[in-house]
Amino acid sequence: MPTQPFMAYENEVDSLQINNMTVENRLDRISLYGFLELTKDRQGLEYALKLKQIIDASIDALKRDKNLPDQIKVKKAESIKNPF
Repeated sequence: MPTQPFMAYENEVDSLQINNMTVENRLDRISLYGFLELTKDRQGLEYALKLKQIIDASIDALKRDKNLPDQIKVKKAESIKNPF
């Protein structure tokens, strides 16, 4: 388990890896991509608990927001020239 709690929607820099699944923290969304196998063993339990912590933190942050809109428009990523 991570030593620090996952602070959902608090920054644009947190990126976590759970097996082959990536979790990216943003100010307006949490992105999950890749895949995760929750095997019936201690490793599967550890992965499930990490995922639960992220989901619980996300739900708590959404519930605390008194001005939560019905839906936001997610801007597409902008391409930039490679500076190198």
